[in-house]
Amino acid sequence: MSMVRNGYVTGPVIGALWSFTMAIVVCVAMSFSTGDALAPSVISSLVFGALAGFLMLPGVLEGVREHLVPALVLVALTVISFILFRPAIFGPAETGLFTKLIGWLLMIAATFGSVRVMLAGLPFGLANRHEFEEAVIRFLTGFGYVFFTALVIIPFYVMVMTSLKNQQDLMLNPLDFSLDLAKGTELFRSYFELFQDFNFGSYLLTSLIVSVVTVFITLLLAVPGAYAVARLRFRGRVAFSRSILLIYMVPMIVLALPIYIAFSMTGLRNSLLGIVLIYPVTTIPVALYMLQGYFRGLPEEIEEAGLMDGLSRLRVIWKITLPLSLPALASVSLYVFMIAWNEFLLAFMLLDDPSKFTLTRGVAMLNSSEIPRQHLMAGSVIATVPIMVLFLGLEKFMTKGLTAGSVKG
Repeated sequence: MSMVRNGYVTGPVIGALWSFTMAIVVCVAMSFSTGDALAPSVISSLVFGALAGFLMLPGVLEGVREHLVPALVLVALTVISFILFRPAIFGPAETGLFTKLIGWLLMIAATFGSVRVMLAGLPFGLANRHEFEEAVIRFLTGFGYVFFTALVIIPFYVMVMTSLKNQQDLMLNPLDFSLDLAKGTELFRSYFELFQDFNFGSYLLTSLIVSVVTVFITLLLAVPGAYAVARLRFRGRVAFSRSILLIYMVPMIVLALPIYIAFSMTGLRNSLLGIVLIYPVTTIPVALYMLQGYFRGLPEEIEEAGLMDGLSRLRVIWKITLPLSLPALASVSLYVFMIAWNEFLLAFMLLDDPSKFTLTRGVAMLNSSEIPRQHLMAGSVIATVPIMVLFLGLEKFMTKGLTAGSVKG
């Protein structure tokens, strides 16, 4: 373990791993922006990063005098890797030298700049536990940011760029996600066609109405239920409180067939009324669970003062409890709205009439070999962007509502 904690071992290892990570990031970014299928070379990028990690160690020049052999070995490995293997970033024969050079420069800048920060404070020789763990944590933090950012951004980027392409461009080079801004409004042709030919305006309106009504019904039933569990004393209260989320232990796909049969027999299938009735079934339990925790955190003395002043229990809820619970109500409303907006299984199972489709059901309709792929991506963007904007705009209310009830007033 003491050998691993030597700076001239930890530095090259962190540098090698980070260099390979940056090579992948640069290749993906360059491939999407240029259309050339760039790829990283594992061995070359690892050796290059190891050398960078070695050179970025504080006091490395003094250390090299004492440990000349490791330095010469790393330099020799780097030279051999570039002679025997491909460079760290390469592409097909038709890839221009300028494109490869830009990729190289980006990888060098990202590697050296980041590794210098990660290895700050790590000595060339034996590091103590704190210095070693701090360097490792910096690397893991940087890798986590890159990894999870890529998981979010890359699919969204591909979705948006594909929606702005035409069929000819996609067939010519599916990896080319660059845009020709000279086309102007022609870039948004897929969006125009969705609203003109596929009735997406109606799907948006239907999803909005269904989501708002679901929020209203959920709050109408969840608020008194959560208040009763949090404040009133009745037989079975503890069992009811603990079993609220049991519905989520049963996968919705298991209930799909019974729901389909019941709705077909009652005439509720293929109707918005059936959707509005079934959606709250999936949202009320989570709303009850979230609100009861918040209600328990409110001071009981305030409500007792209202009761002593002659207010009824319902008026206490309306005049005192609900105004104090606005952050929680806002967060629950946003959460329920997102569930209803993004729900797909029930809509896909119960709706067959295109005039009654919700937005997710309409997007699923575009997943056909007869419909160009850019239309499917444009529909996905239309379904994603409104809820994303709503969430980002109201995130502070959601966070406040989820945490305000954690400390008893």
